[in-house]
Amino acid sequence: MAHLEDFNTNNRFQARVLKTERLTPEETDEVREILLEVQDPQFDCAVHQGFGVLVKTSGEFGNRLHHRLYSVADLPEKQNGRQRIAMLVKRCWYVDDFSGEKYPGIASNYLCDRKPGDTITITGPHDLPFKVPEEKDANLILVGLGTGIAPFRALVKYIYQKVPDWQGKIRLFYGARSGLELLYLNEEDGDLTQYYDRETFEAFKALSPRPHWADPIALDEAIEARAAEIIDMLSLANTRIYVAGYEKVRDMLDKAFSNIMESKIKWHTRKAELKAGGKWAEIIY
Repeated sequence: MAHLEDFNTNNRFQARVLKTERLTPEETDEVREILLEVQDPQFDCAVHQGFGVLVKTSGEFGNRLHHRLYSVADLPEKQNGRQRIAMLVKRCWYVDDFSGEKYPGIASNYLCDRKPGDTITITGPHDLPFKVPEEKDANLILVGLGTGIAPFRALVKYIYQKVPDWQGKIRLFYGARSGLELLYLNEEDGDLTQYYDRETFEAFKALSPRPHWADPIALDEAIEARAAEIIDMLSLANTRIYVAGYEKVRDMLDKAFSNIMESKIKWHTRKAELKAGGKWAEIIY
């Protein structure tokens, strides 16, 4: 898995904010969908790629540039020769381990504060690991937490709008603290629900049992509830697993899949096979 510093920041472009919309209610964590238009017609980002955002910061060592990577949250499209790309941004904060003070995340707060008409500097496009399989009968197990839904929304849209006669199963497991924070799977902005009538697509929601108490999202329970189907999918050579979300998702998945296969050794062996075959991909932040 590549690290952020591995991505080239020399290719820089100016992008204008066309639209910024808060997707979550006021009483929850702020998540915004931001639509950008890249001013240079040479910029061309595909659905399996992402882009970086450069933010000027100042600190005790002087001015510097902060780089943050984002995946596209919708199908990139051209308007008047200029590409438009959508992104998801959660306004983040972090607590200093030494002082205990709370500080705003640099890129997330910068982006959430942008207004329509503002211009930002982006880099890329950068290749990301979530490729559209060449085989139309490939099975996909997609696991996303929070804004990790972004690349999978774009991927699912691409498959069902651009790939004729798709035959493989797609199972999307999406976790959020509460139903109010489920993006693209609710009454307000539920465009992923339009694929429910497809024989090949199903989405499953995993929520925290007590979101106000910060209980963990019950992702393992959602996955284990589909144990029989997942075991069947894992037995096939054409199954891929794509994972996006914060670091705890790794432990959640290892627990769930170990329980499903009734053995940690069996799961870790199968996971190693998926990785060796290029059929496991993850973006962890």
